Amino acid sequence: MIVEAQLNRVELTGVLIERKALRFTPAAVPVTECVIGHQSEQVEAGSPRRVECEIQAIGQTARWLQAATPGVTVRLTGFMAAKSKNTKQLRLHVTTIEFVEGNQNG
Repeated sequence: MIVEAQLNRVELTGVLIERKALRFTPAAVPVTECVIGHQSEQVEAGSPRRVECEIQAIGQTARWLQAATPGVTVRLTGFMAAKSKNTKQLRLHVTTIEFVEGNQNG
């Protein structure tokens, strides 16, 4: 029997809107929570669609995010997971972050 791998990978470009203070998990891992604003045009059913959204994100790339100022454009890679055991609200868990130079919209 072949089991198909479960895919959960997100790539997103956007603007850092908000960044919370550095904190540490119970396992002493530094993390930073932030909000990323994304704007783009996607094709859906053959027609262009304007996409605008704000994504809650958290990451162990915390030290890099702490150096970033709101308004900077970032390219994030990560996976989606529930915010906590008690809620199904999704949050992007950032595994890599790249700072995009120039004045580009995500």
